Amino acid sequence: MRIALFFLALGLIILGQACKPNDKNSQKEERANPKVEVKKEALQDPLEKPAEMLAKTYCTGCHLYPDPNQLDKATWKTILPRMGHFFGIYESDSSRENLLEGGRAGAIVERNNVFPKSPTIDTLIFDKIKTYYIDTAPDKLPKAEVIKIKTGLNNFKLHRPANKTKNPMHLMVKIIGPDRWYISDAGRSSFSIMNNQFKVQKTASSPEGTVWVHEGQQYSYALVIGTFNPTDMDLGFVMRLPNTAGEVTKIVAKDLQRPVHMDMGDLDGDGLDDMVIAEYGKNTGSLGWWKQDPSGNFKKNILRNKPGATKAYIRDLNNNGLKDIIALFGQGDEGIFIYHNQGNGKFAEEPVLRFPPTYGSSYFDLYDFNGDGIEDIIYTAGDNADYDPIPKPYHGIRVYINDGTNHYKESFFYPLNGAYKAIPADFDKDGDIDIAAISFFPDYESSPEESFVYLENKGDMNFDAFTFSGSADGRWMAMDAGDMDGDGDLDILLGSMIFGTDFSRFFEKWSDGTLPFAWLENTSSN
Repeated sequence: MRIALFFLALGLIILGQACKPNDKNSQKEERANPKVEVKKEALQDPLEKPAEMLAKTYCTGCHLYPDPNQLDKATWKTILPRMGHFFGIYESDSSRENLLEGGRAGAIVERNNVFPKSPTIDTLIFDKIKTYYIDTAPDKLPKAEVIKIKTGLNNFKLHRPANKTKNPMHLMVKIIGPDRWYISDAGRSSFSIMNNQFKVQKTASSPEGTVWVHEGQQYSYALVIGTFNPTDMDLGFVMRLPNTAGEVTKIVAKDLQRPVHMDMGDLDGDGLDDMVIAEYGKNTGSLGWWKQDPSGNFKKNILRNKPGATKAYIRDLNNNGLKDIIALFGQGDEGIFIYHNQGNGKFAEEPVLRFPPTYGSSYFDLYDFNGDGIEDIIYTAGDNADYDPIPKPYHGIRVYINDGTNHYKESFFYPLNGAYKAIPADFDKDGDIDIAAISFFPDYESSPEESFVYLENKGDMNFDAFTFSGSADGRWMAMDAGDMDGDGDLDILLGSMIFGTDFSRFFEKWSDGTLPFAWLENTSSN
């Protein structure tokens, strides 16, 4: 659940408890000076406090305060009762039992006390907060700025497969060289290598899909999600891919909770590459680094024991010779966090950007936007899968400039409903930075062309927006950029993911596999 940690309690509030001075100190003071009266002040009953103050008190202990105007009334009415579950407040006696999965997944949730058996907040306080949100929220959210997206990509040629792929569920596409790219299908539990004619060259089984491949100097590693559907089950794993025929595939990390991203690098200075893995999970999850020993085995060390870990990169962010970690969390306490390497396998967490739990943080990457030699951040907010999707004016693409000390300031915003990924690069080779972006939750009623947007930089981060004809024939969850044909420029590869949600105008095309994946060949070098 996207706002799964919303309203987490700062602690148990006991109504009517008076604030009492220390008895021993009071007695000493009275004996020393009998005329002195010890002033005793009663703690204000929390119910007498304004509802907004209560909301801010209970929200900001774990994440940014979500302003009521960030969602409409109907959405708040849907999600607020769910938030009560995390306070141990349930609609009926059977509600808590129904929240728990069976078997190991349910045991993990119970072990982490996600859903308390008894209320941890007075129900009257929670009811007052609920009423505040519903009464204050708008009937509808304001519409985002409308930016005209032109149909036609001057510097790209669309290549589509000759055959359809029924019900495609592509979690990943990744270009690994000219005429060679990975594609992963969760529905078919397949992990394949294709060529530019969309012909499968090799394929292997991958339980519900490979979500990331890290190509190391000696080996490549594939991260397998284990189960695509939301769950706390720990079925994910990392497998080391064989280099030669007959070599055995080795599982190097297992029991992962819906892992979605990984990176590798030497985090403890022993000359061996370690791993950082983002386990998105559901109600539970984590970000962890995995230490490699000389035998090639890995051991997990928790950095953050919360769900929603989405992306994590290993970088020496302060040029001190130690590899740090920078990571995005997209659930509950949404934000970008740096884990500063203290040496000896120790890390210190610093939140550098925080976002409200309504944002739906979906992606970030590091890129030098202003040419100062320091990596900045590109970020997308647009995950809209937790309840009936509504267009949100704060969804879109943002660029944050690094001031040189790893503190970031927003310098650019492009509104894009349901933004899911954005890749910056000089695609047209004119010396400035363009952006290729996909949306998994565009406004299908008003602007389905938001599915894929190419932002061509006209100078000083002023962009013209383009798409290709039929861009909404696929529902794009996966995208990569690279040189697919060896001509020296960057092409764009897209993969379509179909599941669950019925957008009636498009669902038949999607499920029929009209455009399951697409290659946008960059013709700038032609």
